[in-house]
Amino acid sequence: MRRVVVTGLGLVTPLGADVETAWANILAAKSGAGIITRFDATDYVCRYACEVKPADHAYGFDPGKRVDHKVQRQVDPFIIFGIDAAGQALEDAGLTDMTEEQRLRAGCSIGSGIGGLPGIASESIVLHEKGPRRVSPHFVHGRLINLISGQVQIKYGLMGPNHAVVTACSTGAHSIGDAARMIMLDDADVMLAGGAEGAICPIGIAGFAQARALSTNFNDCPEKGSRPYDKGRDGFVMGEGAGVVCLEEYEHAKARGAKIYAEIVGYGMSGDAYHVTAPHPEGAGAFRSMQLAMKRSGLALGDIDYINAHGTSTPLGDELELGAVRRLFGNAIGTLSMSSTKSAIGHLLGGAGAVESIFCILAMRDQIVPPTLNLDDPSDGCEGVDLVPHVAKERVVKAVLNNSFGFGGTNASLVMKAV
Repeated sequence: MRRVVVTGLGLVTPLGADVETAWANILAAKSGAGIITRFDATDYVCRYACEVKPADHAYGFDPGKRVDHKVQRQVDPFIIFGIDAAGQALEDAGLTDMTEEQRLRAGCSIGSGIGGLPGIASESIVLHEKGPRRVSPHFVHGRLINLISGQVQIKYGLMGPNHAVVTACSTGAHSIGDAARMIMLDDADVMLAGGAEGAICPIGIAGFAQARALSTNFNDCPEKGSRPYDKGRDGFVMGEGAGVVCLEEYEHAKARGAKIYAEIVGYGMSGDAYHVTAPHPEGAGAFRSMQLAMKRSGLALGDIDYINAHGTSTPLGDELELGAVRRLFGNAIGTLSMSSTKSAIGHLLGGAGAVESIFCILAMRDQIVPPTLNLDDPSDGCEGVDLVPHVAKERVVKAVLNNSFGFGGTNASLVMKAV
């Protein structure tokens, strides 16, 4: 089986629209949360989220940098975020000027959990109020989830696999795992892989709030809302943005002298077969996902130095994930660190697994693990686990595990190691 390495990174997040800015702010324990500005949320039970900041902000996002203005007018935010993050990753990998032969072997696997929810909602109003002839001709292709991969491949002339995963909050991790397998099986030499989300809109916030998934108790102090493993947690804070990595076959990368960040060595998938929104009460799906990823990696449990947890800040989910980690790692849990960066940037839904995989890679690069914010009063069961409260921690990081779990009982785990 061919080896797969990471040679490029791209991020658009509530704490920065490029890799180094976002990472610096994560390590500085900043929060991307605030009162929603996209619409008037006064009458909503949840009035806060982790928005990508506008271009005039200190670490805001300029969509015009990599996305044509015509495309911006036609598509939803998740596609714009995804195109930009993919462009960053391709630039970072030094692969923007591939030959036609190389582009035939380069593809995309970039998905989203929800896709064009804002556009679906707004055009539904247009249809209702103004009739069918006023619906935008760009409505369909501006909302479809596979149009991140489609737009990226058109922009850069990539003619390899065109793939889009839709597995709720596991999307980003599944996208990377699937893309790695495509390279392993010789379907491609290069793959841009990851996830994006842009669902901070009235129907998005209202829907998740009605499902009792969102945090609602911190309208007066939004930065405190996402608090994984803390006794005061009451749900997740919605985030938005994108994370994309450039994956490459190892010998292909080595032959061109590419910078190599990490190697993808393990990928595990499982289904809870239990409930549409609640995780399995024994964390069985999460356990099997991690177990399969570790088996594929060939690493010992004691080799894992850091886990970027799914850790959404929901009362039940955090506890069950921690229990699954304890069950799998046993005594080895005492030698690793585990944190949830959702405490800083919120839950990016379909983009989460990819963004958090990049944070894992940067932890290996810089030998430092990001903190879990707002962990003021740890829940029972946290004893003996280094959850990196409040402050980033310098430590040896040679191998990492990233977890992503989603509605419908879909689970994904990735294991990466330094090369």
